[in-house]
Amino acid sequence: MRKKAEGMKEIQKLRARIDTLDDRLLRLLSRRAQLAIEVGHLKRRTGLSARSSLRERAILQRVAHANSGPLDAPSVRKIFQMIVRESRRTAIREISK
Repeated sequence: MRKKAEGMKEIQKLRARIDTLDDRLLRLLSRRAQLAIEVGHLKRRTGLSARSSLRERAILQRVAHANSGPLDAPSVRKIFQMIVRESRRTAIREISK
C-alpha cells in the first residue's frame, strides 16, 4: 500500500509539472497566433495571399530538423501543421472582423 501511495504522490508531482508546461505552451501559442494576426494584416495591406505553402513547408522542415525527441518527426510535423493551420484560421477570422 505504501508503494502505491508513494507512486501516486510522484505521479501528482509530475502532473503538476505537466500542467505548468501546458500553461506555458498556451501562452506561447497565443503569442504565436497574435504574430500570425499581425502578419495577416500586413499580407492583406500588401495584397499577398493568406497562405504560403513555401513558408509552411519551411516551418515543418525546420521543426522536424530541430527535434531531438522523444517525439518522432511525423508527430512533430502533425503538431506543427495543426498549429500553423489554426494560427492562419485565427488570423483570417480576426482580419475579417
